[in-house]
Amino acid sequence: SDRYKPIGVQLASRFSEDTDEKIPVKKITLPDLCEVLELDRYENFSLFIPKHRKLSGRLIGIFMGMRNVEELQSMALYARDRVNPYLFNYALSVALLHRKDTQNLDVPSLIESFPHKYVDSKIFTRAREEATVVPTGSRMPIEIPIDFTASNLEEEHRLAYFREDLGINLHHWHWHLVYPFNAPLEIVRKDRRGELFYYMHQQIVARYNAERFCNQLARVKRFIDWRSPIPEAYFPKLDSLVASRAYPARVANQKIQDLRREQDQVRIDIDQLERWRDRIFTAIHSGVVRDQRGNQIVLSEFEGIDVLGNMIESSLISPDRDFYGDMHNMGHVFLSYIHDPDHRHLESFGVIGDSTTAMRDPIFYRWHAYIDDIFQEFKATLPRYTSAQLNYDGVTIQGLQCQDQGGRPNVLNTFWQQSDVDLSRGMDFQPRGSVFVRFTHLNHQPFTYTINVNNSGSQRQGTCRIFIAPAQDERGNPWLFRDQKGLFIELDRFVVNLRPGQNTVTRRSSDSSVTIPFERTFRNLDLNRPTGGDVLEQFNFCGCGWPQHMLIPKGTAEGFKCHLFVMISNYANDRVNQDSSGPCDDASSYCGIKDRLYPDRRSMGYPFDRMPRDGVDTLEQFLTPNMRVQNVTINFTNRTFQSRGQN
Repeated sequence: SDRYKPIGVQLASRFSEDTDEKIPVKKITLPDLCEVLELDRYENFSLFIPKHRKLSGRLIGIFMGMRNVEELQSMALYARDRVNPYLFNYALSVALLHRKDTQNLDVPSLIESFPHKYVDSKIFTRAREEATVVPTGSRMPIEIPIDFTASNLEEEHRLAYFREDLGINLHHWHWHLVYPFNAPLEIVRKDRRGELFYYMHQQIVARYNAERFCNQLARVKRFIDWRSPIPEAYFPKLDSLVASRAYPARVANQKIQDLRREQDQVRIDIDQLERWRDRIFTAIHSGVVRDQRGNQIVLSEFEGIDVLGNMIESSLISPDRDFYGDMHNMGHVFLSYIHDPDHRHLESFGVIGDSTTAMRDPIFYRWHAYIDDIFQEFKATLPRYTSAQLNYDGVTIQGLQCQDQGGRPNVLNTFWQQSDVDLSRGMDFQPRGSVFVRFTHLNHQPFTYTINVNNSGSQRQGTCRIFIAPAQDERGNPWLFRDQKGLFIELDRFVVNLRPGQNTVTRRSSDSSVTIPFERTFRNLDLNRPTGGDVLEQFNFCGCGWPQHMLIPKGTAEGFKCHLFVMISNYANDRVNQDSSGPCDDASSYCGIKDRLYPDRRSMGYPFDRMPRDGVDTLEQFLTPNMRVQNVTINFTNRTFQSRGQN
């Protein structure tokens, strides 16, 4: 770049002394980056801010438009030293995931590039000292205390282990890489992406509510009154090393205000957010939305939720972004600037304004509880599932059990575990070699489901759907089914072959269709990377998925009572005709399958995605013969175990 041109020769010789390989760079005609360079190298970057979103779409388009890998490499090298690092990392990661000729290249986990988005800022001083003073073989992991953002005087802090979990936050980042809402159209227009936006975030809120119950807290309150103070505060204790600023805190009892952030080209009133909300509710209750040309689109029984998801988020394929607006994204922006709405203090956005850090803040869950409420308003307009639509004639589930190795039947066990992550890639200008930090996170004993099924017909296939939900509400009372249905967490979904007569289906919890294996969250790309081809391409996409160690809720010391639900539906009605095999279909419930259709024809969340049929007030009344509920208990042991292979 211009800054270093006068000393280019010295830099080349200085940094190439201990280099084993020199890579030739092809000369290309460079596209105009003027627009992309409007975001300064030393500012924060947010996908929620319309200006930043537009710049990211432009840069993704430039990377996607390069004719071959050599030209992409040249373009990336040119952009790397000029473009904002966060913007560069995001745009190049999306391009690498979606270009046909780069799908077998590494997409490093964000914690390797920008560890400061996940790690207490105090750690970096200690990490630099460790890297500078201690030889590689003698370095010890630096432990991050589990309580580093608050004390137990703040009741919301009881959920910090969930909100600040490394795997959960990486999942959210990677999901938005796979499903960007602003990019070239062929990248955004994926099968059922709007519905998946609804379902993935609905499941996050359901999981969060289960964790709240485990910690003697009520269900999360929707952020519905936008002009009232927000009682809970959040102090993230994170620094943006690129912007050289701490992420601002959100103190107690702040209110969102009209935004006048000229620097970010954000000038918007709360009134506008309310107008968008009202138009969305009008569309839901009229059953139609309008597109940009004024044509009407019916919110149909099966496709309506997908249209609504793209509209509320909103993505590039929203029917009419000008009319229905940018409600979900701008909600994040309003909340992220709550501390400095008119830029008078020259502060950047809070963690809620960055998809890589947003899930750390309690207000994320209050906002998404409200967003989910809008989707549920639409779901309540749909026809109820009849008994005939739910039943699978001739298939009866006669028994259900889950058990971990050596444990008691229907008792699951959770505990704390410590795992190490290498930060060395994200620490510029440091001595070489690994520098590890040690996280403490929730984990559980792996367990196995055993399902006894009687098939009175001929040989056939079914889709086995496994969910879990709290057995009682926060007051300890039995549920009305219409309230409990929104708290069912999907644990697994898989195809079973049923022989005539008795069948015993067994399934390991580690095979879940929701999660990615532990090693993919705490992964070292250089150690675990496959050698090439389809396997590596899928390894990258497989970074998207709920972390295996957070599959089930924390539970309690005395035992948290849950309903484990299993259903076997008719595979003939579920089947999507495609080859969906491969190592990257393991987190398909929340992430879909790379370059394929979503692998289940039913509505996401089926059978709990609609209001119950008449006469159904309890879960027991909802059941048909192809369903079964088992009472299970989740026991939490307040002890910490170390991962295998630790020092």
